[in-house]
Amino acid sequence: MGSNGELKYEISQNAYIKLVLHSLRHKTAAVNGVLVGRISPKDEGLVEISDSVPLFHSNLALLPPLEISLIMIEEHYVAQGLSIVGYFHANERFDDVELCGVAKNIGDHISRYFPPAPILLLNNKKLEALSKGKDRSPVMQLCVKDASKNWRVVGADGGSKLLLKEPSANVVLSDYISSEKWKDVTDVDDHLDDITKDWLNPGLFN
Repeated sequence: MGSNGELKYEISQNAYIKLVLHSLRHKTAAVNGVLVGRISPKDEGLVEISDSVPLFHSNLALLPPLEISLIMIEEHYVAQGLSIVGYFHANERFDDVELCGVAKNIGDHISRYFPPAPILLLNNKKLEALSKGKDRSPVMQLCVKDASKNWRVVGADGGSKLLLKEPSANVVLSDYISSEKWKDVTDVDDHLDDITKDWLNPGLFN
């Protein structure tokens, strides 16, 4: 397997949209989630992100709920041959596109188990521009660990390293935003408060 700089990451439409809708449901808060997937069996230079799980919209830095959640998620997906392969973060402030300490710490934690794990950081300006244009590139910035184990944003060519599996994902996302689909997203935070709420969001895309 190549170094993180050479790897590509392909995210499925549902995994991508679920994370963005989660951030829109809690617009005034920082939110996070995990990426679920595997190394592609056809191409070891490609990480396939087939699903995502919205985690928290409060107390993101608390370790015990995070640990419980990661175990619960791993146990659910292992039967499908999938595991946690990365981390998603949306900052509290609209114009903040910096990786904060919490994001780096959780990214570090996940990369101990899956070394090529990326952090996907929501770019609100790109998200806002969705309604105005036909941009097909992800509304997230790809961050990976460099040779000295520091997190860095993959530069201007980042679009070629983070791929949307379905090219129409942003069109579908725009439709869901228009219909306020974000109101239907459940995260692990909600589930820990009320276990009848399903963090797998089985009906979200029906």
